[in-house]
Amino acid sequence: MLADVMMECLHDWNIEHKLSTLTVDNCSTNNAMIRILLEMLSDVSLLLNGDMFHMRCSAHILNLIVRDGLDVISDSVERIRSSVSYWTSSPKREEKNLETVNQLEIESTRKLVLDCKTRWNSTYLMIRSALVYKTVFPRLKHKDSHYKNVPTEDDWVLAKEISDKLDVFYQATEEFSGTKYPTANNYLPTVCDIRDAINEWSTSTFEQIKLMATSMAHKFDSYWSQFHGIMVVATILDP
Repeated sequence: MLADVMMECLHDWNIEHKLSTLTVDNCSTNNAMIRILLEMLSDVSLLLNGDMFHMRCSAHILNLIVRDGLDVISDSVERIRSSVSYWTSSPKREEKNLETVNQLEIESTRKLVLDCKTRWNSTYLMIRSALVYKTVFPRLKHKDSHYKNVPTEDDWVLAKEISDKLDVFYQATEEFSGTKYPTANNYLPTVCDIRDAINEWSTSTFEQIKLMATSMAHKFDSYWSQFHGIMVVATILDP
């Protein structure tokens, strides 16, 4: 059905003879749709007979790579998530949190932000927001006996290290997700920067960072061990 709807769109737009690639999220349903579309387009002169037709969404692949990496440090992330969730769950708790922030004279307008577990970039933003208030959570523990799951100092050290390193992924996701400018020309240099970053992390003195790099490298290679040819051409033709 997806393939039928897509073909109807291609015909309505009159572009079935002008195709190079189709970019889709990475899932088995889309893999099947691509196979059916290639059969439907068998009479169309596709680039390299359709070998380059299937383009996997780079932002989605980045999400999969980083989520695999974050799984390695899930305990530390979960303690931070639990704290953020607890202190943003009601106006009364938010008020108590703000009161403590003022007592400690922390000058920041950034609010605590709870993440969506399936979107790593929201987890990154949650960690960044929580780091600003890392000294607040121990103080809050003394004000609320029900607040138990306080992040440790080791959690914060690791969170800071992770946050700094994930910045390159966050910037890449923002770049790939742009809608008002071309993104194909950014693919190759950005993917190379990411692989260089992962290689660098594998030599970290933090054991968790090294494990994270290993996990991310495995996922990276499963999708990007070979570059998509069209994207390489886009980089060469970038004025």
